[in-house]
Amino acid sequence: MMRCEMLGQSRAPGSRGAAWFRSMWWRRRDQFVLRSCTESQHAESQQSGHCVRFTMLCVRAWRSVSPLCRGGNSTLWTRTQSRTAAATRLDLSGIYPPIATPFTAKEDVDYQRLEENLQKYAKIPFKGLVVQGSNGEYPYLTEEERVEVVRTVRRFLPADKLLMAGSGCESTRATVQLTEKMAAAGADVVLVVTPCFYKGKMDSHALIQHFTKVADSSAVPVVLYSVPANTGLELPLDAVVQLSQHPNILGLKDSGGDITRIGLIVHKTKSQDFQVLAGSAGFLMAAYCVGAVGGVCALANVLGRELCELESLCVSGRWEEARVLQQRLIEPNAAVTRKLGVPALKQAMEWFGFHGGACRSPLQPLKEAETQQLKRDFTSNGWL
Repeated sequence: MMRCEMLGQSRAPGSRGAAWFRSMWWRRRDQFVLRSCTESQHAESQQSGHCVRFTMLCVRAWRSVSPLCRGGNSTLWTRTQSRTAAATRLDLSGIYPPIATPFTAKEDVDYQRLEENLQKYAKIPFKGLVVQGSNGEYPYLTEEERVEVVRTVRRFLPADKLLMAGSGCESTRATVQLTEKMAAAGADVVLVVTPCFYKGKMDSHALIQHFTKVADSSAVPVVLYSVPANTGLELPLDAVVQLSQHPNILGLKDSGGDITRIGLIVHKTKSQDFQVLAGSAGFLMAAYCVGAVGGVCALANVLGRELCELESLCVSGRWEEARVLQQRLIEPNAAVTRKLGVPALKQAMEWFGFHGGACRSPLQPLKEAETQQLKRDFTSNGWL
């Protein structure tokens, strides 16, 4: 908040973009309570909501004018940006579905069905949505499609929900460029997967350099993404610890499922306000037990309310109820992730009233035996 106030009050010479930001600040400041809320518990609660929304407004407003304000001094821009990111650090805690990408019969992105899914997700208490993650089939989309999907989601996503957009590419240069486009399209945060094609050369040094350059240049905060089942590469612990010190790197989505590793990451980064998100519903409760703040869970596309309920039970310390619910989620989660993958997730979405549909080639639809196994994994746990 202090950084936003400094930007609003600055009298330093600047571009028309900086002037626009200052004018927005002065127009908006009277709409929000920015003083200390020590008068009463009610006032404290009310201000908290206002400050969170205003913080997001500052980040989005500054991001939108930043291309106008950068000028030719990229080093100055990076330092200013890093301080802004640190001062407006977002709270990632909560549940996010990594949304699927619907396709037409001709394998074009079906934006109409995407919008209908978004309308249904808006009724579930998610913290936000992850767009163009692994379950969004991002490797099979063109760069233009990836950006347009994010732009579409931004139009329909409520302002108080976070949009986390996948911007990872194989090269650092391409990742920097796509990250900039995702921010311009409306992303609040970018999710950057480890480059992996030359995984034999992707040691800690290479990965630290990669993520540092991306975070230095990004107008929005960065979340690291380790998904060894897809990349064959786990982001090394020492790299995570060093990267956690970067002011524009908020946290990590860890899909590996190693709870001891997650606990150790939380422990070694606790002084950095580094936030860890579980990458699967199968170990969500266990991740909460060792300090994770939320989850990006494929199963949330299907059982979103149930995942949000599990989050609530864990946060409130109702561990016995959480254990019962977690156990019922393990088999269906395994079915739509490591066992049968995205085609199974999309099939399950159809059963639960969402648009899943077919995948883009070369992913193939489920065989009949696989569909029956998927149904058993849901019915035997009381979901169908």
